Amino acid sequence: MYSVTRKPILARLSALVLGIFIYTNTLSQKQLQKNGFNLSDLTISFSEIKQGGPPKDGIPAINHPRFESASNATFIKPNDLIIGVEINGIAKAYPIKILNWHEIVNDEISTRPVVITYCALCRSGLVFNACVKGRAYTFGVSGLLYNSDVLLYDRETQSLWSQLIGASVAGTNSGKALEVITSQMVTWAEWKEQYPKTLVLSTETGYVRNYDHSPYSAYGLTDQLMFPVEHENHVLLNKQLVVGIELDGEYIAFPFSRLRKKNADKVYKGLTVQFDKKRQTVVVFNQVGDVYPSVTLYWFAWYAIHPDTKIFPAK
Repeated sequence: MYSVTRKPILARLSALVLGIFIYTNTLSQKQLQKNGFNLSDLTISFSEIKQGGPPKDGIPAINHPRFESASNATFIKPNDLIIGVEINGIAKAYPIKILNWHEIVNDEISTRPVVITYCALCRSGLVFNACVKGRAYTFGVSGLLYNSDVLLYDRETQSLWSQLIGASVAGTNSGKALEVITSQMVTWAEWKEQYPKTLVLSTETGYVRNYDHSPYSAYGLTDQLMFPVEHENHVLLNKQLVVGIELDGEYIAFPFSRLRKKNADKVYKGLTVQFDKKRQTVVVFNQVGDVYPSVTLYWFAWYAIHPDTKIFPAK
């Protein structure tokens, strides 16, 4: 009797084990997907990737930007913030009032493919070279967040890229870095003074949006966050503005609240941190007077990515 029943029992056990393996494997594959993205080759924790609400491309990137001359850009006010970029004598301004609704602009400046990025939740604007190891990419908004910061994706490989890390964190491009292009987050008046022949991103984006209204106006009035972050430090308020830089492998944050206490520019290891008290903007310069790469953003966002950051001035 034992020899007769043993084979069917083993067969049933084998089928059960196989079924469990297939189910577990399928489940793990599903668990590694969010918003339609396959989150393979992760360089960050899967659990820290959050769905922001909109689906993939629910916030539409601008892929064919139009521009106006400074004199014709009557829709923009002197105190409106912009992200300004200058390459080989060609200057362009990207108003935050437009970026609030689109977050990404795929553009070209002086024949160089660039991607302008803005995350309203972190109030961070960064510009990158869209060419990585000789290949040009176009980017979209994934609808996913890491430490409350926008995750871009490239349309060519569907890899995810972190704005504040400046590198791909999932997909076939995982681990590849983006080259930061120096930019300034300043008022339109400041930028136009520097570059009177600048071009300005037009409100003719191909989408119907009220660019005079910010969908994040209420968010900026409270210190509360909409999404959890990996690292927190309450030595400063969450949404206190800081300027963050990397210098010699160190990360340094310059809080606006401490910069505005004195009118004199702050000097840090040869860098000059110039705070405009009237316009509440900051630009960092190197020893020869060129603009040094920096990012203006909320304190919580800088600390979440760089928990080993220093703060200057200390008090």
